[in-house]
Amino acid sequence: MKIGILAVQGDFEAHAAMLQQLGAQTAEVRTPADLDGCDGLILPGGESTTQLKFLLEEGLADKIVKFAERGGAIFGTCAGAILLAKDVQHPRQDSLNLMDMTVVRNAYGRQIASDVVRGPTVLKKEPLEMVFIRGPVIERAGPGVKVLAEYAGKPALVQRENILAATFHPELTDDTTVHEHFLRLAGSHRKRTNGGKSST
Repeated sequence: MKIGILAVQGDFEAHAAMLQQLGAQTAEVRTPADLDGCDGLILPGGESTTQLKFLLEEGLADKIVKFAERGGAIFGTCAGAILLAKDVQHPRQDSLNLMDMTVVRNAYGRQIASDVVRGPTVLKKEPLEMVFIRGPVIERAGPGVKVLAEYAGKPALVQRENILAATFHPELTDDTTVHEHFLRLAGSHRKRTNGGKSST
């Protein structure tokens, strides 16, 4: 399985290391052509306005939207979650509009207030370790958006079909639960594109 990772800024190398630990092939994505042949795409942390500007200038924004429409799995963490949201507040900004949710930027406080916490998740019995770094808050999850984990009474990990978004950084922990779940989403897309056959 091949997972592309937007490699503009942020901790894309940490995502790659965790995916490779789980047996997936990774590819750094900086151009539309880099996304070809990928079963999934990760939009990592960083600065969402900077990333969105890059995506628009390089023609990657349209490619990502079409990738999602074809069933490609996409996982956005922190800034990546902001890029996926339909409604971005504080301040308002454009996005890829791939998930019906309202996100408030930097709502968990400044970087000095960042923390490591544990919260309930439907992905496993034990609490999920979450690293927040100036994380956004999901204020509203629309119809069809499943809440997979929470922190402080707010959704922290959500999913709509093939799209996954986290307001924390799972790649900065030793817990591979979230990335394993994403690889299952990407695997489902791979099977569909191969006509239901297992990949070789």
